[in-house]
Amino acid sequence: MEVWPGSPFPLGPTWDGEGTNFSIFSEHAERVVLCLFGDDDEETCVELTERTSYNWHCYLPGVHPGQRYGYRVHGPYDPQSGHRFNPAKLLMDPYAKSIEGPILFENGNVHPYEPMGGEDDDLTPDDSDDAAAIPKCVVIDPRFDWQDDRPPATPLADSVIYETHVKGFTMSHPDVREDLRGTYAGMASDAAVGYLKDLGVTAVELLPVHHIADESFLDERGLTNYWGYSTIGFLAPHSPYAATGKAGQEVREFKGMVKALHKAGIEVILDVVYNHTAEGNHLGPMLSFRGVDNKSYYRLVPDDPRHYMDYTGTGNTLNVMHPSVLRLIMDSLRYWVIDCHVDGFRFDLASALARELYDVDRLSAFFDVIHQDPILSQVKLIAEPWDVGPGGYQVGNFPVLWSEWNGIYRDTMRDFWRGEAHVGEFANRLTGSSDLYQSDGRHPFASINFITAHDGFTLRDLVSYNEKHNEANKEGNRDGTDDNRSWNHGVEGETDDPEINALRDRQQRNFLATLLLSQGTPMMLGGDEFGRTQGGNNNGWCQDSEISWFDWSLIEKHEPLLNFTKRLIALRRAHAVFRRREFLFGREVEGSGLPDAAWFRADGEPMRDDDWNGLVPVVGLFLNGEEITSPDARGRQVLDESFLLLFNGHHEDHTFTLPDGKFGDAWTVMLDTARPDVEPGDETPVAGDELELVHHSLVLLRRDQP
Repeated sequence: MEVWPGSPFPLGPTWDGEGTNFSIFSEHAERVVLCLFGDDDEETCVELTERTSYNWHCYLPGVHPGQRYGYRVHGPYDPQSGHRFNPAKLLMDPYAKSIEGPILFENGNVHPYEPMGGEDDDLTPDDSDDAAAIPKCVVIDPRFDWQDDRPPATPLADSVIYETHVKGFTMSHPDVREDLRGTYAGMASDAAVGYLKDLGVTAVELLPVHHIADESFLDERGLTNYWGYSTIGFLAPHSPYAATGKAGQEVREFKGMVKALHKAGIEVILDVVYNHTAEGNHLGPMLSFRGVDNKSYYRLVPDDPRHYMDYTGTGNTLNVMHPSVLRLIMDSLRYWVIDCHVDGFRFDLASALARELYDVDRLSAFFDVIHQDPILSQVKLIAEPWDVGPGGYQVGNFPVLWSEWNGIYRDTMRDFWRGEAHVGEFANRLTGSSDLYQSDGRHPFASINFITAHDGFTLRDLVSYNEKHNEANKEGNRDGTDDNRSWNHGVEGETDDPEINALRDRQQRNFLATLLLSQGTPMMLGGDEFGRTQGGNNNGWCQDSEISWFDWSLIEKHEPLLNFTKRLIALRRAHAVFRRREFLFGREVEGSGLPDAAWFRADGEPMRDDDWNGLVPVVGLFLNGEEITSPDARGRQVLDESFLLLFNGHHEDHTFTLPDGKFGDAWTVMLDTARPDVEPGDETPVAGDELELVHHSLVLLRRDQP
């Protein structure tokens, strides 16, 4: 085979129409061998003799898209010094853009040592070949006809994010063609895209689609890593989610999904996992990074490099302090934006990426590089602002340009609707969490508000269960969180009791209304709008089954909830007063004689300082719609209508007196979570009227124009 020197950049395989350039980084390797595989798995080895800046490279004329390949990397096997090279183990390319499938554990030992159950097993290398077990990387043709595709570029303030799973969303969808269910093409189908557009969401946030490697213990239990927070290929879309093929076709199919969603005005946000890899701790498998250059790619314990720093709870942490590792992450992010047209990222356990040494550093290299990047600084950047290391809970501490999953919002709203929240804390969260985001120059939309997410109960299960039911995970129901408290109302799980079901339905409406009418950016868990249940499983990470897949037949049962959610999203879209760009501080709005917002007690009197601590959770919030800055970011002043939100988070019914006439003489009830059939115009109370607020309910009123 003819071998040319090639180029050290770009890393990975690059086809130019006549041949393919291969380049892989390894600072500590002694030899690197490129392994080409035919359709019959016959292996052809090519020694990479060229090394430039620790990049090993060559150019192979005549090698075209569809070529399967991997690497064998030679060097010392010395775990106590941080080196774990083992050329008997085939390695996936960290820069592969296509990886053909899952690990076939039954076909070989994918560990660099022989697992015997001992803590010191990893000190002795295993020389058995595992090529039959390791999925091969594939050279791709990157060309794709994007036509006139343009990013929707929805401002974050106007966004409604829908968190979902590529496979689970359509796996059981009756209107998606059977051969497309559970795939990128299924997500791009008219039925799937039409549903999302009709619902009114502006973005889908997809659970990880980087190529996933299941853990061996899951394989032994007959389970898989369904959520996908076990990635191994940062530039490769997970090939089992493709309907059209796994030899590069999945890349084209993924792009087609993005294109279809964009055409409907829906952005694509990827949940990305750059904090760790699927290779686990020192006893984990050797799939890619560990064998390519363990000491460069991973954070090792400084005085014990055999072991890994674990800020993620998964056994390892990627070494973002190393410039080549940081470059890999940045190259990956840019690839998804430039080549695949995605609109933003949600960073799993983002605090781990910010750690320079042991502390979370807001000025870490990771942030610096992203902030100066002309491409990445312009997309949506969402942090999960915690990890499991010391000081890892960093809600409110990420820099400008970043928004954050606001776990404090979630906890406060859950407490409020079970009657346990501090009213002042509730007010802070409802109005955009200025205490967290104002001081560093950010805006209310920096707060990604959510009640439920993939990790935990669905909304229906949240109001139906006190205890988790994770038996199907085969861990003795020990996994998952326990803190739910006081939701089942005397009955655990599904029931035919109409009174209990009515309360549960109302609580779901309460949560959805609170979420979609709060200042900040709402994120819904997919399926919550029609009562999706996991039967009380609050940790479905390994359930690629009916437990996690959307049961679309529930729409018929919970259609009123779906319609209620659509009303809420439409209200939010129609009224900028619910999605302000600036925080609310009770300042007078020029020309109106009224503040931008005002809080009221149940007797209709303004809240005083000493009221915030002692009141039952029954409060009202006036939102002044006069002369607010338009969220289109053009700086225009627009007039919106004004609204009054009334909340009763107590377990008893309460009367609420509408404020005096200066805030509004006449009002129209827009919605009532206790009476979901109430339509705008059905009820028109006036200033001073007493409204009956059913326990655990929310009422929205619009001020009538004189």
